[in-house]
Amino acid sequence: MPVHNVHERLLTATPEQVGALIDSLATGPADRLWPHRTWTPMAFDGPVVHGASGGHGPVRYTVAAHVPGTWVRFAFTAPRGFHGFHEYAALPVDAEHTVLRHTLSMRITGLARLSWPLGYRWMHDALLEDSLDLAERACHGRLPHPARWSAYVRLLYRLFPEEGTTPDPEPAQAPASR
Repeated sequence: MPVHNVHERLLTATPEQVGALIDSLATGPADRLWPHRTWTPMAFDGPVVHGASGGHGPVRYTVAAHVPGTWVRFAFTAPRGFHGFHEYAALPVDAEHTVLRHTLSMRITGLARLSWPLGYRWMHDALLEDSLDLAERACHGRLPHPARWSAYVRLLYRLFPEEGTTPDPEPAQAPASR
């Protein structure tokens, strides 16, 4: 069964600024794109370069390609039944605007035909919107409309907590004035 899932945000930022966010992935506390306070951090066995292995939580992948400051693609190695990739790309619109796009494209087989639509999809969508919120805050200095988790995502998060994260069902990066 094919899955094609895209999340994107138009940012008032240069392609270089957005590319720097992509390049900060998996750099620990310096990571400005991955919502590592609320979700399991993205980590690799070395720098994010072609061939590096890592992932987040039970989702494992290798770096299939990386164009610094522009694009990175990760090829899935786990969970079983995920066959494909996910990627971040900085897509220039004009001198002052860039689209940050995350694309997941895969074929699911076996038990993943159940685990994707029942669990992974919902958690994936919430994580990606939190990631784009971080990018918007990094580029704009504010976040007027933070993403909100659905009741189902909050339930899944409580049932399957993210290891080493803040157990808060609301995104930790959201402003206090929500």
